[in-house]
Amino acid sequence: MISLKPPALLARHLPGRTSVFLAGSIDNGAAEDWQTTVERFFADRDDLVLLNPRREDWDDSWRQEFKDPQFYQQVNWELTGLDRADRILLYLAPGSKSPISLLELGLYARSGKLSVCCPPGFWRRGNVEIVAERYGIPFYDRLADLLATF
Repeated sequence: MISLKPPALLARHLPGRTSVFLAGSIDNGAAEDWQTTVERFFADRDDLVLLNPRREDWDDSWRQEFKDPQFYQQVNWELTGLDRADRILLYLAPGSKSPISLLELGLYARSGKLSVCCPPGFWRRGNVEIVAERYGIPFYDRLADLLATF
């Protein structure tokens, strides 16, 4: 398994590998680090490239504004990764708000490449369930169950 994090360059396609974007709860670093759990789960998979937006060098002083170059780069990395990914794994952590993750759900609901894990305790779980049903998005209560589909 290869794991790419921002600001790493994203290849358009890696032959023989499936790219998976790890969308979901980060909440400026306050949400559980579920991405590391996913990386460990897939550690021995040579056929996967994980696109992990949880940036190791994130700096809270970056303004979340269009004109901030680091923030602009981060958001564009994420959008490029979402567009290029073969699959999108979306995890919504209980106790988080995850507004950007909800935005990503809306942007990619009709893409056919999204799978969602939304455990009980996520504040807008009902909305997420309804969107998943409406657009035929596979929906899971547990991250382990979603990971088992790969």
